[in-house]
Amino acid sequence: MSPPADSYLAIPPGDHCLSGNLHTGATRGKVETIEEAPTYITSPHPGKGNGNILFYYPDVHGFYNNAMLLMDAFADAGYTVFGIDYFRDDPVWKHRKDKDDKTTDPGFDHAAWRGKHASFARATVPKWTKTIAETYGKETTKYCCVGYCFGAPYVLDSLTAEGFIFAGAFAHPGALTDEQFQNLAKPLLLSCAENDHAFPPEKRQKAQRILQEGGKKYQFQLFQGVGHGFAVRCNLDDAYERYVKEQSYRGIVEWFNFWLSQ
Repeated sequence: MSPPADSYLAIPPGDHCLSGNLHTGATRGKVETIEEAPTYITSPHPGKGNGNILFYYPDVHGFYNNAMLLMDAFADAGYTVFGIDYFRDDPVWKHRKDKDDKTTDPGFDHAAWRGKHASFARATVPKWTKTIAETYGKETTKYCCVGYCFGAPYVLDSLTAEGFIFAGAFAHPGALTDEQFQNLAKPLLLSCAENDHAFPPEKRQKAQRILQEGGKKYQFQLFQGVGHGFAVRCNLDDAYERYVKEQSYRGIVEWFNFWLSQ
């Protein structure tokens, strides 16, 4: 059973996640099924790899061009990237094109859709990451993970003391609890929007207090003037929005580069 809505530090994904822009461009990865989940796999260019693996937990739109282009960008930074489609070809955009769309799927129950896929994700992500590590990892391989919106809780769940993932990051998160921050055992970067209904200032500040009081290793990025979805679904024709998206990406890459080099 999910916690009551008022107990979340970042509220679960909802209609606020449907805004944003679609990005164009050619992607280079392939999709295979791992632990019953479609998995996008994309690799560094020849001779450019760092030997490490990055797990990508997508937002409610799942596998769409924005996400695949971003995964390719992390591969450009040297990581072999594995992205999980815990929606199994049932992303939110098949039901709602935007927050005002009531015609694509008139009977769409957003909460039920979210609950079904969150249940699958909670059960699958741990064994999915382990299978990938056992199949593709080497003795020297190190692991990191990044999540956007819907994917943020699985970042925190991956960074407990029992986990093998070295460091994590998330942007504009959803469905986070106090307990997940309290259980954090590995370095975490939080890439946040000033105007985020899902993770407003008072909740963000509470999360920071938990991290401070627990002596956790963390870093905040806080970007002025942007909202939920800025790191994946920004308007690339707006120079500032493009800059913020790129800064979020660069900060996450540098965070992983540092911690995985330790």
